[in-house]
Amino acid sequence: MLQVHIDSAGYQQKELYLKNISFTINPGEIVGLIGANGAGKSTTIKSIIGTIEHFHGSIELEEGKQLAYIPEEPILYDRLTLWEHLRLAATSYEMPQDIWESRAKDLLKKFSLTGKEHELPIHFSKGMRQKTLICLSFMTEADIYIIDEPFIGLDPIATKHLINLIYQEKERGAALLMSTHVLDSAEKLCDRFILLNEGHTVFQGALQELRTETSQPDDTSLLDCFYELLEEDSS
Repeated sequence: MLQVHIDSAGYQQKELYLKNISFTINPGEIVGLIGANGAGKSTTIKSIIGTIEHFHGSIELEEGKQLAYIPEEPILYDRLTLWEHLRLAATSYEMPQDIWESRAKDLLKKFSLTGKEHELPIHFSKGMRQKTLICLSFMTEADIYIIDEPFIGLDPIATKHLINLIYQEKERGAALLMSTHVLDSAEKLCDRFILLNEGHTVFQGALQELRTETSQPDDTSLLDCFYELLEEDSS
């Protein structure tokens, strides 16, 4: 559904940080994009959505498919209410009114935002703004979701609802690329992983393949495998 080929990318033409990163995301698949701070996760995501200044390569989204993006830092319009944000997103995706309103009301209830529809998100907490973005994105029922650090700022109940939504969209056939530092959640959610270190790929595959790659027992956690792989890559 999505093919990513990044020959090089970065914020300055003379210092292109990402090098030779290629992967695909298939329908009904959850892929974890993981790495330490500064590994290149956010730069990779910005390359995919087209907001990186210097990019060389190709990003191919299957024709007719729609993409939704949930950034790490919630960014909303100061002068639009929550409901106006939802209406704007629905209009952008050309969604029939009865469909988007039904989905929106269901999501607002799930994430405890019912009653906040006519308030300005500028007055929301970071967690509420994050939940607003989740509602905006999942309301669209996109074909592929790009999610950057989705669990940061969410309370346990909201986290559980988000996990359920991710599984629900996977079952519907949507593809999800998720960047996260919360490796215990990634281990449970993701079908396979793309591990980045210092701007390049050090591993692609499922957890069991990663255990084999790092010569770890079958019960070794993603975190421990990740640590071993980075130690090998740095040596």
